[in-house]
Amino acid sequence: MSPLANPRLRLPILVLVAIAARALTFGNPVVHVDEEFYFVTAQRMWQGALPFVDIWDRKPVGLFLLYALPARLGVPAGIWAYQLLALVSAIATAWGIAKLAERLGFAAGATAGGIAYLLWLDLLGGQGGQAPVFYNLLMLTAAALVLRPRRATHGIAAMTLVGIALQIKYSVVFEGITFGLWLLADTWRRQRRPLRLIAYAAALVAAALLPTLLAAGYYAAVGQWDAFAYANFLSILHRNPDPLTDLASNLGQLVLIVSPPVALAIVALLRGGASRPRTFVALWLAGAILGVAIFRPWFDHYALPILLPACAAAAGMLGRPEWQRWRTPALLLTAAFAGQIVLIVQRIGRGDGKQLDAVAHAIGRGPGCLYVYSGSDMLYSATGRCLMSRYLVPSHLIRAREAGATGVDQDTEIRRILAARPAVVVVRPFYSGERPAAHALVAAAVARNYRLTASLPMGNEIIRVYHRAR
Repeated sequence: MSPLANPRLRLPILVLVAIAARALTFGNPVVHVDEEFYFVTAQRMWQGALPFVDIWDRKPVGLFLLYALPARLGVPAGIWAYQLLALVSAIATAWGIAKLAERLGFAAGATAGGIAYLLWLDLLGGQGGQAPVFYNLLMLTAAALVLRPRRATHGIAAMTLVGIALQIKYSVVFEGITFGLWLLADTWRRQRRPLRLIAYAAALVAAALLPTLLAAGYYAAVGQWDAFAYANFLSILHRNPDPLTDLASNLGQLVLIVSPPVALAIVALLRGGASRPRTFVALWLAGAILGVAIFRPWFDHYALPILLPACAAAAGMLGRPEWQRWRTPALLLTAAFAGQIVLIVQRIGRGDGKQLDAVAHAIGRGPGCLYVYSGSDMLYSATGRCLMSRYLVPSHLIRAREAGATGVDQDTEIRRILAARPAVVVVRPFYSGERPAAHALVAAAVARNYRLTASLPMGNEIIRVYHRAR
């Protein structure tokens, strides 16, 4: 028997694959700019900062709460802690994918499906603690409840998990709608009682919305409803699209990377014959794809939710005898090799902990506040310096796509920050998407009032550190 076909070896195989696939990222505080921001925000929450009020972003508050305990440990222990949580979540999700594949009747390829999930995480920006790495486990557990014997409590529990996932990232809403409609259709098929169905639908909606309503209620209670509503629901409507060439490039890369497991899933579902679980997974896959298609600008990690139903269904092909002989091992080895290349290239491009430490040392730990005009958010954690603005993410003030979408005039806020005389200003080289007007503002300010104290490498860029001269 092939090791991939032996259920007893599944967990150790998944653990080993997950560790090997992600080992290059362990301890690196600059794996991805998103994770840097989540960590810094969670750390500042321990100091009293309130998301959307003291630090602005569109992500749900649950994502920052998820990072809260690791962030409490600081740098570097907290970096290892959140990456360990992400590792455990990825392994548990891969295990759940294998169990779902068995439920679909694809037991022979179940372990391979779980391995495919772990390997494709590296290819789609999920090598660290991106939001879907965590909420995919919630959605997979919800899916298992949806497919359980027909009890209303299972459906309500499933939609409660969907609601928690919504407070990690709102884009899960389309998968949640798919789950809810399936539960209602399944209930109607078994008992055609309109009033009972309406009551059940109301209960499902209430369960899914409860975590968000609790978060909204808290902000309303502290007088910050407007800040919550704008950041969470309204600001995205004002965001400007990226140039068409950038969107086309992002979408093309995303489709190229995710197409192998999706294609295998579709073929397996078509060849395998109809069944209730397979129909559900097919609809889930469609809902996940719809959720990705709607939200621009289609960064690679946007496709991570697609991997759940895709890898579970792809097991139907990966486990076929003619595939297990050489095609499945070849595909998985190719994905593993490609994933490591991606991680190496990203590490070279984004930098590592030693480079971050060198820049942080050049900045120093005080006195005075730090303004990272452009560069790594993690410098705030590494130096412990105070913030100059609620707009901690540099792109919110300097990217063209955010103009008019953050609740503040970008140049006015930059001028306010510079007028407040930050002790240190950090600037990376001008990049595509950065507004020339914003760059000109900070360039004039540092030329007039600051001295260049360090020019240090961070990945493939040189970061400039300016200290106030007078």
